[in-house]
Amino acid sequence: MRQQLRNLPSVDRLAEAPEVVAAAPSASREWRTALARQELEAARRRILQSGQSGQSGQSGQSGQGESEGDDGGPAAVSFEALVAGVGRRMADAYRPAPRRVINATGVALHTNLGRAPLSRAAMQAAAEAAVGYSDLEFDLDTGRRGSRQAAAQTLLTELTGAEAALVVNNNASALLLALSALAADGEVVVSRAEAVEIGGGFRVPEVLRQSGAALVDVGTTNRTYRRDYEQAAAAATAAFLKVHASNFRVEGFTAEVPAAELAQLADRLGVAALHDVGSGSLLPTERYGLAHEPMPQESVRAGMGLVFFSGDKLLGGPQAGIIVGRRELVERLARHPLARAVRIDKLSLAALTATLAHYRRGEAEREIPIWRMLSATPAEIRQRAQSWQAALQEGYRERENGEKGNGASRCIVEPSRSAIGGGSLPGETLPTFVLAVAPGDNGIGADELLRRLRHQPTPVIARIEDGRVLLDPRTVAPDEDPELLAALRNALA
Repeated sequence: MRQQLRNLPSVDRLAEAPEVVAAAPSASREWRTALARQELEAARRRILQSGQSGQSGQSGQSGQGESEGDDGGPAAVSFEALVAGVGRRMADAYRPAPRRVINATGVALHTNLGRAPLSRAAMQAAAEAAVGYSDLEFDLDTGRRGSRQAAAQTLLTELTGAEAALVVNNNASALLLALSALAADGEVVVSRAEAVEIGGGFRVPEVLRQSGAALVDVGTTNRTYRRDYEQAAAAATAAFLKVHASNFRVEGFTAEVPAAELAQLADRLGVAALHDVGSGSLLPTERYGLAHEPMPQESVRAGMGLVFFSGDKLLGGPQAGIIVGRRELVERLARHPLARAVRIDKLSLAALTATLAHYRRGEAEREIPIWRMLSATPAEIRQRAQSWQAALQEGYRERENGEKGNGASRCIVEPSRSAIGGGSLPGETLPTFVLAVAPGDNGIGADELLRRLRHQPTPVIARIEDGRVLLDPRTVAPDEDPELLAALRNALA
């Protein structure tokens, strides 16, 4: 072990190796040196671990470019392997992040995978806003300064029926801005069942405290009535806040105050009525066999003063927090100093405006990916899954004919369920068909196949069920099929 450690090259020799310099000729010497130092430190750890294990050959875990010693001792690390390791570190550093992946999990709004994918028009709008200058805050008619939100605000008021609209960088910011502008140093009445925690540790009580407002919770965890709000109202009450429990569901002996009833009470008492509806579905979800998801336009019609929702959930756009409602309240938010701190950036604004335009043109189901997924029929999905199966079976036939093939023992198309995800429609699923791959005859299990899929040039994310890898076409864009099949063949080979 000591001899192997002594044989490791110096940091400078590794950093100045011709292959390392050629891999990134414009990179600084300091960066190459840092990567070389990291690679050498990793090699030292492997040698030490191999030596401490006593017999490295028994583990079958020799590193790439290493060979077991003649006496079964620590594995040797070649200079070429170290150079290759530095090259891999360089490639990882140059790889864009976050990386595009193929979502074959069947979870349409997968939070860890970026929630809603954008439409082609939204992507093009963001790209055009990025590559050059734009009329972001410039009025082309007057030649004077304009509003960056004018186009999005016009679309939002048309689509929801609200008097005014404002867009910020996410829905948590939208709620924080409203509470800071309308309820700082006042009290906000919230049903105990709606003082919820949403993803990432976002808790309604903590947002209230951050805004300077005091929480007054009413009712119980399962039942809240109009009289609870009425009895809690006091001189310090600034707002009634209603929050849609978008990531869980309470069933059984429950009661809540409808938005219209709460808005009417708030108007009578002279306090603001605020409604966080969560996912911002502008289309009726029951049309697709799902439970009803609260719609912003419903809350506006119910008389809520302000309605908040996300841009990257069922709306199908980029991350954004959208506020619609009464003009006087929206203007108070727009004038608040926090509005500048949570302002939406130009790329997201461009993508959001293009997404909203799909709804105005009545083409959301066709053009917005999340609605294409939700409206896809089981028959359409089964046909795609069968086309994947047929493509893989070509590899099976090659194997039976003595050629290399793809190494899988079997794959079948079977019924399953797709989830909505992303803090929307909790517990709701849609019927689907999946390609179930059992990687049995090539010596790898489902976990290893899943790992190999994640390490393809375009990573594929799938799920495991009953020892098989399931791939759901519902969440895979049709133009991603060739990449997915190539990744499967490579992972199974």
